[in-house]
Amino acid sequence: MKSKSIKKLALLCLLFVFSGLFYAQETTVEKAKKEVKTTSKKVADKTKKVAKSTKKEAKKVADKVETKTEKAVKTTKKETKEAAADVKAATKKTATKVDAKATKAAKEIKTETKTAAVKTAAKTKTATAKLRESNEKAPKVADKVTGTYNGKKVYTGPRGGKYYINANGNKTYIQD
Repeated sequence: MKSKSIKKLALLCLLFVFSGLFYAQETTVEKAKKEVKTTSKKVADKTKKVAKSTKKEAKKVADKVETKTEKAVKTTKKETKEAAADVKAATKKTATKVDAKATKAAKEIKTETKTAAVKTAAKTKTATAKLRESNEKAPKVADKVTGTYNGKKVYTGPRGGKYYINANGNKTYIQD
């Protein structure tokens, strides 16, 4: 019997030891869960604080940037106005120089055209006198403009034909 009772006692001790181990595991799991909860709460609180401080800092930076951009815009506007005034002044100076040169050139051209016109008039008088003596055909008469057709001028020829000048420079006759 002693061996049976020793066996029972050993078995009972082993049960007691194993049952204690199971309870110990549950407490460590529960402790771990509690630690995770507390650390997650701490982390959440810290992230909230960091987020708030980040928002404040972002607002400060945005305000600084906004004021700097406003200042830059103002200075750019001033510089643009000054540059525009400089351009206007330079334009006026060059315009007066160009006008003076243009009037000189126009006067020179007028005198040249007058002399050229006088020379050609003299040549044409002699040429027409020779033409009349040798050829008795009537001089060519320019056609008259009598209206419009599709946005183009309509000409009437010496025999009554109506035409317009197309994009190629050719006459295109119109039928009534």
